[in-house]
Parts: sequence; C-alpha cells; structure tokens
Amino acid sequence: MQAFTTLTGLVAALDRVNVDTDQIIPKQYLKTIKRTGLREGLFFDWKKQKDGSPDPNFFLNQPRYQDATILLTRDNFGCGSSREHAPWALLDQGFRCVIAPSFADIFYNNCFQNGILPVVLKAEEVQTLMRDVLATPGYRLTVDLSTQTVTAPGGNTYRFDIDPFRKDCLYRGLDSIGLTLQHEAAITAYEQKRKSDAPWLFADLPS
Repeated sequence: MQAFTTLTGLVAALDRVNVDTDQIIPKQYLKTIKRTGLREGLFFDWKKQKDGSPDPNFFLNQPRYQDATILLTRDNFGCGSSREHAPWALLDQGFRCVIAPSFADIFYNNCFQNGILPVVLKAEEVQTLMRDVLATPGYRLTVDLSTQTVTAPGGNTYRFDIDPFRKDCLYRGLDSIGLTLQHEAAITAYEQKRKSDAPWLFADLPS
C-alpha cells in the first residue's frame, strides 16, 4: 500500500450530502477484484445524461477538476453498502484524500486499508473550503498527516483528529497484510515448531 505523508493537490468539490457507495461505484463494476480500471465506473450514474452523453455539469466532467487528488464533499460520505470497490474507484481516479464533515464507518475504515486519508473537518470549515473551491479554479490544498493539518492557499490551517494507530499505519503504508508480514519470521518459526510437535496435522498437506 502506498504511504501517505504530505499531499499538495488540486481539489475537486462534490457538493452533495449522503453520497452512498452505490453511486460511488455501481453494482455492475463489482464483478472484478482488480483495483484498477474502476475510474470508468466512478459515479457512473451521475456523470452521464439520459442519452448516455457526458453531463457537462457533473463535477468530474469539468476540465477544472481533471487531475484532482483531493475530494471535498459533504456529510455522511460513503454511506450504504460496505463495498471496498468504492475507495478502489476513488483511488483509481487519483484521489488520495477525501475531506468531509462525516463519513460512514465502513467506508472510513476501508479508506485506511487502501491508502486514502479520510479527513473529518467541522461543517463550517468544509463550507468555507467548498465556497473557495467552487469560486477558484485551480484551488489546491496541502494535507499533512504528520501535523494533522489542512492548509489553504491563503495560509488558513484546519486541524483534524485521527486515531494514532491508523495514522502510523497510513504513514508507513501498512494495510492489514503489511502489518501481518512484519511478523513473518515469527509466523514461520511457529509453523515449523508446530510441524515438529504435531506432524500428523500436516500429513495431508502439500509440502
């Protein structure tokens, strides 16, 4: 998993509340277990008009938001089903950080497992940023995980809280598998001892 330390990036504004995972990535894109190629399905039902052509008013279809790496949105982002494809699709689009006043719990947890930093700011702070992003093409923010701050172009800084364990894992690029592999030597030693102590348990297993 890619580590997250400091990110300075273009901000895209999705000015909606209660964005659910069915909208982030619809069901027809859940057949794959690959984490790439999902940007095509990101917000699929919202980014097209009834005739199938791109909706020019949808935020990701606007040239100003191309290459954005920070998504700014509203309350309860990522609600609905627990599909991990939602953060995969956001990551495939290029988003490394999502800022909102609140997130659905499962989506929030899935972000950390996939190298995305979900930042919770106060509603009034998000409102200020939303206003500035919508009014300023090319608006960029700096998100610093070590200092737990979001810094705006004018110098205003917004502090966010994060669980220390999750912060450390994201800072070092460790998901659950990465954490487990840190103990690979101890796991191997245990398996070898177990085979020696109870060889009959391993008799039918391939060597």
